[in-house]
Amino acid sequence: MTVPHTSLRAGRLGRIFYVVLGLFFVALGLIGVVVPLMPTTIFLILAAWCFARSSPKLEAWLLNHPKFGPVLRAWRKEGAIPRKGKIMACIGMATGFGIFLFAAHPALWLMLLVGGIMGACALFVVTRPAPSTQ
Repeated sequence: MTVPHTSLRAGRLGRIFYVVLGLFFVALGLIGVVVPLMPTTIFLILAAWCFARSSPKLEAWLLNHPKFGPVLRAWRKEGAIPRKGKIMACIGMATGFGIFLFAAHPALWLMLLVGGIMGACALFVVTRPAPSTQ
């Protein structure tokens, strides 16, 4: 069992806020499991961050989850993203950009802006190290 990185600095109201926010991010992550183009991992990373500030039990549950735990622990420990995750993220961004172009018919400046932002995000993803245990 992984020992969570807990930092309970917030007061009671702060902890409640972080638990609710963490549960919200878990819900978004779970939606991302079944909805194409909706990210999953980033929401679970945010949920783990919230739980680290509010609930050691929920943080441990997330970090020890059989499906999501290894990815979350790799991110927390090394800032690492598995190769499959990098590929899926880039495919998702490219697909999303294609749908944006097809559906919105944006002006050139907007197309370049959105493409630049997505390109920067893709560059960030592909330049993260692979987990050392991959």
